[in-house]
Amino acid sequence: MTFEEVLPELKSGKKVIRSGWNGAEVYVKLVEESKHDGEKLHPYFLINVSGEGYTMFTPTVCDILADDWTIIE
Repeated sequence: MTFEEVLPELKSGKKVIRSGWNGAEVYVKLVEESKHDGEKLHPYFLINVSGEGYTMFTPTVCDILADDWTIIE
């Protein structure tokens, strides 16, 4: 699947991953708008990295142009 195809799935709460990733990446998910210290926190992507927890994820040009995205949940 392309990034354009998985983006609506991310927005609906699904988790996705690129099949080309061979490392510790487990999945990417979208965190909805929320508040932090009383301020608006805009939606953002998180990536789960096995054994390390979560970190922010910003898709690269390669990620956006890739066609090996897969929905995992």
